[in-house]
Amino acid sequence: MHHMASLAAIVILLGMAGGAARAAAADDPFVWLEDVNGEKPLAWVKAENAKTVGVLEADPRFATLYAEALHIARAKDRIPEPAMIGDKIYNFWRDADHERGVWRRTSPRDYATPEPHWTTVLDLDALARTENANWVWHGANCRAPAYDRCLVSLSDGGEDASTDREFDLASGQFVPGGFDLPHSKQNVDWLDDDTLLVARDWGPGTMTASGYPFVVKTLRRGQALADAHEVFRGTPADVLVGVSTMHDGGGGRLTLITRATDFFHSEIYELTAGGAVKLDLPAKVNLRGFVRGQLVFSIDQDWTFEGRSYTAGSLLAVAPRFLTPGAAGVAPHPLVYAPGPRQAIEQVAATKTRIVAAIFDNVRGGLFVFQRARDGQWAAKRLPVASDSSVSLAASIETSERFYYGVDNYLDPPSLFAANAANGAAGQVKSLPARFDASKEAVDQYEAVAGDGTKVPYFVVHPKGMPLDGSNPTILYAYGGFQVSLTPGYSGGVGKLWLERGGVYVVANIRGGGEFGPAWHDAALKTNRQLAWDDFAAVAKDLIARKITSPRRLGIQGGSNGGLLMGVELTQHPELFRAVDIQVPLLDMLRFEQIAAGASWVGEYGSVANPDERAFLARTSPYANLKAEVDYPTPFIWTTTKDDRVGPQHARKFAAKLAAMGKPYLYFEVVEGGHGAGANQEEQARTEALEMTYFSRQLMD
Repeated sequence: MHHMASLAAIVILLGMAGGAARAAAADDPFVWLEDVNGEKPLAWVKAENAKTVGVLEADPRFATLYAEALHIARAKDRIPEPAMIGDKIYNFWRDADHERGVWRRTSPRDYATPEPHWTTVLDLDALARTENANWVWHGANCRAPAYDRCLVSLSDGGEDASTDREFDLASGQFVPGGFDLPHSKQNVDWLDDDTLLVARDWGPGTMTASGYPFVVKTLRRGQALADAHEVFRGTPADVLVGVSTMHDGGGGRLTLITRATDFFHSEIYELTAGGAVKLDLPAKVNLRGFVRGQLVFSIDQDWTFEGRSYTAGSLLAVAPRFLTPGAAGVAPHPLVYAPGPRQAIEQVAATKTRIVAAIFDNVRGGLFVFQRARDGQWAAKRLPVASDSSVSLAASIETSERFYYGVDNYLDPPSLFAANAANGAAGQVKSLPARFDASKEAVDQYEAVAGDGTKVPYFVVHPKGMPLDGSNPTILYAYGGFQVSLTPGYSGGVGKLWLERGGVYVVANIRGGGEFGPAWHDAALKTNRQLAWDDFAAVAKDLIARKITSPRRLGIQGGSNGGLLMGVELTQHPELFRAVDIQVPLLDMLRFEQIAAGASWVGEYGSVANPDERAFLARTSPYANLKAEVDYPTPFIWTTTKDDRVGPQHARKFAAKLAAMGKPYLYFEVVEGGHGAGANQEEQARTEALEMTYFSRQLMD
């Protein structure tokens, strides 16, 4: 915000939101379950888990489903996902022998062999035993261009907060007296070899209402946290302030600070010797890379720059000097690529001199390499990938033209390719063995027509020769939020545990996602969100109209924002479904701003501080709209205690309210795992087996 009046308005609105939420809490008989680690709530969780386990794990199918899920999760013939660090390939690996995982490395040449020779860099299981800690790997940030030391990020039990410690790659040891940032939600990057740029909890008054940092400081080697030097300060009303240092293949360096004023709007600053300088970029921008001195970014809004107009969804590249106040000269040809109405730029990566992008057309992937010509324009070269598939950028580095990408779809296991952006050469280096028999399966793409005439695509994975008599047990999955796209992808668990047993699996590309660019997302924001939920119902009705399935055989599944979708569908269309799998969900939309990181999602959902938005939230919140007189299908609601993003509070209260109404339900809470299905492969496999047992009972029996 540019004016104090605007900032004051934000503060007032936050106060209003808090007051409205407190009023809602006063009328909530289950607000006591919001005490995440309280003795009474945890006793409730233990009792609920025992009841659910007593039902689902007693089912004769559970043991086999769990064994199959665990076998897939721990299989040693998985593709080891590459990370390019210096001249080596690194990989973080978990299996039955490494429950928490090992960080390891090999050479690119050896990595391309069927059985690479790995050198263990860090054994997380051994570290956890030594330190008596439940460490979960959160990644490593290695300083460029030397790539000799890294900040290793470790989480306690899988929560978003982490501990970051300096690690020496040559010795394979944490650096004695090196950087050691204690537990916090934090964002850290290297400013130089001996200085970090840190956004974290610096003490009272330094975290936003969303629970993220807004104060950035530089921390020099050997300096105490209390002595770090402040270089930027946002406001408590922001979502967060983050930092990043980008390097290009010519030795250029660009240090940026991102002030996220809400989930989708940001201000970007370059940190210079004279301080932070705001760049002239649109508020809805995604930073993508740094190539040949050009900042590469995509825009989620129409933008006019230097007299030229660019449409939302476009990919651009501009030298930072042209984005500073009073810049001289004209930036040459910023446009890299402008997608069409049924296209979306999903991923972008930088090599030494080129840009690589995964661009989807009608939810099918394409791979492009862009090179900047002498006149400043970007020329595109398309690399061949399998049709009807997804393409994902796996690894790249600014010191090389080499990069890795993956290709997969619903029936074909993933393959990993090594490619050269300079000449377009590409070859397969890894492939995943099949996890299920896909020879009897087929995939179709259909379109449902929503109430406003919008065509909503969806994929159906089904047995060949499937009878169109409504008898097919079907799981319908969707997300529909935050501009997240659902693209064709291989799931060994879904294939082995569901498709092989005769089930049908459907993925709906509803509005709110990013499948067709920013406009597809923006159509379902805030009080327009009913469009996304109606899209989902339209797909369900289309499946029934085509006699692929029927309400008796139709189950639905979604997590996080998709868990909210599940709660809405349960309360708005209970007649359409027999099973509802509600994963790590938001459900109390009158209190979401007060729970975990909920305040950060006001840009997506709206706020109870706004009367119109509050009315919509009250009208549609699943928790508020459960009704004793309605018969609901028995839902399976699950979450994790360690989820510090959405929080387990939503799921707990929803289940408790169903119980008070005498409604059937199943509830399960994984003790660890963060915003996911568990902290390790065993917990994740168990959760998946519980889900598939539930669907089998509801839809196949």
